[in-house]
Amino acid sequence: MGKTCLVCVCAVFFLLTLSSSLAAPSSSSSLYDSFLRCLTQQTKSSTPLSNIVFAQINPSFPTVLQNYIRNARYNTSQTQKPLLIVTPLQEFHVQGAVICAKAANVQIKIRSGGHDFEGLSYVSVEPFIVVDMFNLRAITVDTTNQVAVVQAGATLGELYYRIWEKSKVLGFPAGVCPTVGIGGHISGGGYGNMLRKYGLSVDNVIDAQIVDVKGNLLNRKSMGEDLFWAIRGGGGGSFGVIVSFTIKLVPVPAAVTIFRVEKTLETNVTATDLVVQWQQVAPTTDERLFMRLLLQPVSSDVVKGGRTVRATVVALFLGGADEVVSILGKEFPLLGLKKEDCSEVSWIDSVLWWDDDESLKNGGKPETLLNRNVNSASFLKRKSDYVQNAISKQGLTLIFKKMIEVGKIGLVFNPYGGKMGEIPSDATPFPHRKGNLFKMQYSVTWKDPSPGATLNFLNEAKMLYSYMTPFVSKNPRSAYLNYRDLDIGVNDFGKNSFAEGQVYGSKYFNGNFDRLVNVKTKVDPQNFFRNEQSIPVRPSKA
Repeated sequence: MGKTCLVCVCAVFFLLTLSSSLAAPSSSSSLYDSFLRCLTQQTKSSTPLSNIVFAQINPSFPTVLQNYIRNARYNTSQTQKPLLIVTPLQEFHVQGAVICAKAANVQIKIRSGGHDFEGLSYVSVEPFIVVDMFNLRAITVDTTNQVAVVQAGATLGELYYRIWEKSKVLGFPAGVCPTVGIGGHISGGGYGNMLRKYGLSVDNVIDAQIVDVKGNLLNRKSMGEDLFWAIRGGGGGSFGVIVSFTIKLVPVPAAVTIFRVEKTLETNVTATDLVVQWQQVAPTTDERLFMRLLLQPVSSDVVKGGRTVRATVVALFLGGADEVVSILGKEFPLLGLKKEDCSEVSWIDSVLWWDDDESLKNGGKPETLLNRNVNSASFLKRKSDYVQNAISKQGLTLIFKKMIEVGKIGLVFNPYGGKMGEIPSDATPFPHRKGNLFKMQYSVTWKDPSPGATLNFLNEAKMLYSYMTPFVSKNPRSAYLNYRDLDIGVNDFGKNSFAEGQVYGSKYFNGNFDRLVNVKTKVDPQNFFRNEQSIPVRPSKA
């Protein structure tokens, strides 16, 4: 490789020496050369492996890295970059990558869609490589048995489209953002607008493939029920590399109903009154009905230069418009839903509408779900909470006042109840089941790339989160793993601190944390698969 190799040796050697635990490559070759040689030996692949391993000096490296960065906060010149990116084409490429990364004693990060809000799949404080799964996106749909096998690098949009190709009356309960990667979404729990009828994505997983720390490709039978339990909501990145999931498809009507209704603090039925009644109805109504509530500070149409809060109910009903109008006329009269507010559409069109309602109005086609929208990222911050007791009208009034004072950050309420209240809290690592009225997301997105703007919006999120303390779950104050939030705790890799892991682990997993630690200690005792919020290994008695 001549001069190119010498440059690579110097750059890699400098980075590798940042960690005393990282084995330096021999003086005659770079990490790239040694890793490629190892991968060739492990896989005996007919594909030129130089086509799937990218060093920093490769002209394609920036594009491959940036394509699946979904949070622009982690796409700056100061952001630590991986030493290598590996883009497997086959399962055995994943196996080889794990073996070779372990042999080089270099940290491995696994990316399937890049939507982890804190960039944990492609950013690290120590030297690392990324295994990017975007090429492993095969989807096989079996309508006879109502199951599908979907690889980790496929997106939700691709899954929905492939199901729709084969059946107009089958679907899958997962997220509403079509560019989210399957691997992270499902292994973290996965929820969407059918969770009240069918539960979480993980509640509908019947098998999986994972590459473990030894490079073995395991299925449910060979991995055992403990590990299979752990990767259905405990985050696959703590235990290995998720390769695929086998999922149960669910029946959906030929026509479903969607609607959107908005109120502000200044309308006859105020946003405050609407939210009071929403809390009574959304978690207890017909399980076929999912009503998301969006709360956002906006400019007032009444007071010039003033601010108000807009409440928007966005809904999916697995049935007809007449029926849902009748149900809500009795249970949720303050919404004032009329048939003309509703649209009866196919399930796949409801997926398009939830992603972008204007797209559906403008004749959007299901094929748009195949668009991965690569290299497109906004600056964002997300946090989460769970609400177990309805917030009073007085409390809501204070919250809305605080939202207007703080600035831009909005709240998203996602109702539970229905199927979610029937599944035991320890059936999967995801514990937030019966007793929760709704999950709350704190959401702020901005375009200004300046550090000052970023600091301002991050502080906004922290301020509102702190203010909400009296209204949300306690002991622990719970959080949702797929809404990654480093504010609630991080782990020091040098210590693999169980105590630090317990801080965020108890919030994400409640009483299931200890079982996850036991599984982790058994399958990855040296803590090879790790990130800032991974499951720690149990400390030895010695």
